[in-house]
Amino acid sequence: MGNPLYDRLFGIHAGKDTPFLHLPDGQTLTHAGFLDMAARIANALTGLELEPGDRVAVQVEKSAEALALYAACAQAGLIFLPLNTGYTARELSYFIENSGASLVVCDAASETALTAIAQNNRARLETLNADGSGSLMRRALGMLPAFEPANRSEDDLAAFLYTSGTTGRSKGAMLTQANLLSNAETLVQEWRFTDRDVLLHALPIFHTHGLFVATNVILASGGSMIFLPKFDLDDMLRLMPQATTMMGVPTFYTRLLGDNRFIRELSQDMRLFISGSAPLLADTHSEFEARTGHRILERYGMTETNMNTSNPYDGERRAGTVGFPLPDVELKVTDPETGATLPDGEIGIIEVRGPNVFQGYWKMPEKTAAELREDGFFITGDLGRIDEDGYVHIVGRGKDLIISGGYNIYPKEIELLLDEQPGVLESAVIGVPHPDFGETPVGILVPAPGQAPDLDAIMRTVLGSLARFKHPRQLILLDELPRNTMGKVQKNTLRETYKELFATA
Repeated sequence: MGNPLYDRLFGIHAGKDTPFLHLPDGQTLTHAGFLDMAARIANALTGLELEPGDRVAVQVEKSAEALALYAACAQAGLIFLPLNTGYTARELSYFIENSGASLVVCDAASETALTAIAQNNRARLETLNADGSGSLMRRALGMLPAFEPANRSEDDLAAFLYTSGTTGRSKGAMLTQANLLSNAETLVQEWRFTDRDVLLHALPIFHTHGLFVATNVILASGGSMIFLPKFDLDDMLRLMPQATTMMGVPTFYTRLLGDNRFIRELSQDMRLFISGSAPLLADTHSEFEARTGHRILERYGMTETNMNTSNPYDGERRAGTVGFPLPDVELKVTDPETGATLPDGEIGIIEVRGPNVFQGYWKMPEKTAAELREDGFFITGDLGRIDEDGYVHIVGRGKDLIISGGYNIYPKEIELLLDEQPGVLESAVIGVPHPDFGETPVGILVPAPGQAPDLDAIMRTVLGSLARFKHPRQLILLDELPRNTMGKVQKNTLRETYKELFATA
């Protein structure tokens, strides 16, 4: 039966001594060397008695070894569950329990905090540090650099990605081998990637963008990556002349444009800049083109689907739009009340169907049924329209999703924590414009009768309970929240009131 994901993304590079990862220390890891590392890790994982279909929860810093762990899971038929490195132990406890992870891999600095959580869930725990050290690699180094891939089909699950819900309970999006493969192979064709491409990679690899888009595209095309641990402006400016392509969030582009050292000559050998994970302002499009001569290619995707649309490689890359549906992806705009398809030009909920669409939410059949129609269309919750030329416009987001620096933030999760704090009657969390992050969360608090909440103490609680990217930039006290006649909080009114809060930040 084989193992399609491994065979078509990883195994095709067996024996190739061409570069795959250009690492921060100046070393280069070849495709063959990377596969040797992955095979050793796969042997280590099966040595821990893991079997195909088991879940592996991973919260580690970006490294070649961390990426090889993803390849090893594909090879061994394990379900890879990457977790944001900013998550606290409180947050991780839910993911580990809900997924039923058989193995937890974390940085050694988190070992003490996670040992009890892993034990309570009957999961093994291994460590993997940013420098490649840790118990997992100690096991792997003693293993053979060869592993027979587990038999899997395209319909078998390959990964879970957790995405928060409006109820505050995170949902595990189940992605199959076919979901990942179809999207990677389509993007290679649409974006013209070849084995000559060098991708400047400064994205995290616990996220769809950095892992299932950027990395998978390079694997599918046989190219290489300048593999940076994070976005560092000096590193980006220094290394850009060695690259041919770059994928980033809007923040990457605004920070480049904010530095006078970013001149046209640095990008003269680049063929493509791609942006996603958050809306790119039209002004950024224009300024970037004026500075470099390149027009950024913006696309649209999400955790449950990977990429859905893209501006064209050849043709007009239209600012303010996310282009056209990808080949084999159907997209329609529907009435949020009836589900009926709306004519072009009208605003409604975007729905998509195709081989990229996930299989549902882990252990949440009701949520799956509510968002994934029987005919295969996924209700994205994003508001959009299709213009007269067929370009898709994202005009808003249902469920009050906030996207800050490329990270999804669901207000309900923060609100549940704020509502628990002393002196707080209720709260509302909104996203407001921010010049660097696109949006940033702000917490609006209503005091309980006769009480005065301690905002500093509340913020300290938030800092210790939620990942940094979820922290409200500011807490504001109001006597009451604006509501409509049905009693629903009018977040649009709050957003309008505070839209200029960080205009000069």
